[in-house]
Amino acid sequence: MSGLDQEFPGKIVCRNVDATTQESKRAVGDLDFKNHGLVIRSPEGEALWKQPDHEVDMDAVRTAIRDLVSD
Repeated sequence: MSGLDQEFPGKIVCRNVDATTQESKRAVGDLDFKNHGLVIRSPEGEALWKQPDHEVDMDAVRTAIRDLVSD
């Protein structure tokens, strides 16, 4: 995930979240992740796209971002 905010300047906000906190564990479960993953959320917090655990494909992430932020 590192560097995505630089690839899409002014379009996205990136944040790493500790998946081991109680709040994060609930979110991990709600997203059907085993223990972590990557999620793209709307400004309102709605999950728009996700990939679980060690299945994250950064090319797919970039494609999803491009599709979601296209003008």
